[in-house]
Amino acid sequence: MSYGKAENFILKDQDGNDFELYKNLDGYILLIFYPKDNSLVCSKQLSNYQLNINKFKENGIQPVGINIETIGSHRLFCGNKNINFPILSDPDKIVSEKLNALNFLSVNKRKLVLINSKKEIVNFTFNYTKTDKIIEELRILHIV
Repeated sequence: MSYGKAENFILKDQDGNDFELYKNLDGYILLIFYPKDNSLVCSKQLSNYQLNINKFKENGIQPVGINIETIGSHRLFCGNKNINFPILSDPDKIVSEKLNALNFLSVNKRKLVLINSKKEIVNFTFNYTKTDKIIEELRILHIV
């Protein structure tokens, strides 16, 4: 089941490089919307994903963090937490708005969006912060 086609986008990662969604859809992309760089919960969440990056890769999933903060903020955050997967800056909130990932204060809420290689948004309706829970739920849904 899917929620329709994901629109392509290009955003800058923590190193200032362009990240184009469609060019990175070899398997699944897990967009990880999160509120704030270097905050307690977000740091734990994204650090857990980095520690378990091989579990994602074994299941054909590329994690990609995204929020409205700056490239510089992301660069510091990734350096502080040794995060090596893409963290994208969406300062104009275009992607965040399209994927309903903003709260009532127009700041990113915690949300996961899984996109498959057919450019479809997969029916993915939970917001777990632990890698094992994500993989377990994807298996239950017969996605991986």
